[in-house]
Amino acid sequence: QVQLVESGGGLVQTGGSLRLSCAASGSISGINALGWYRQAPGKQRDLVATITSGGTINYVDSVKGRFTISRDNAKNTVYLQMNSLKPEDTALYYCNADWYGYDTWGQGTQVTEYL
Repeated sequence: QVQLVESGGGLVQTGGSLRLSCAASGSISGINALGWYRQAPGKQRDLVATITSGGTINYVDSVKGRFTISRDNAKNTVYLQMNSLKPEDTALYYCNADWYGYDTWGQGTQVTEYL
């Protein structure tokens, strides 16, 4: 199995930046893709960005040009650089791993914007 631990969330003023990190451990050779999802209060969990083991990247339209996903294979870590944050970006952000076709989730890290 694989374990995921997120960090980097916090309180940030609208227009500011944050970088989320997700460290993977365990049977990491089975990870096909890593990604970030978010869930706002009362809403479903939605895709933010993914990066495959081959480096293919996908973003939801609402974050294109503002967020950047990247991975450091040596550190088994995936990052989400978030710039120009908006109030609608406020959510609990989850790291996700596609591990042999199975979804594995981290515990989540809260991102909250304020005006």
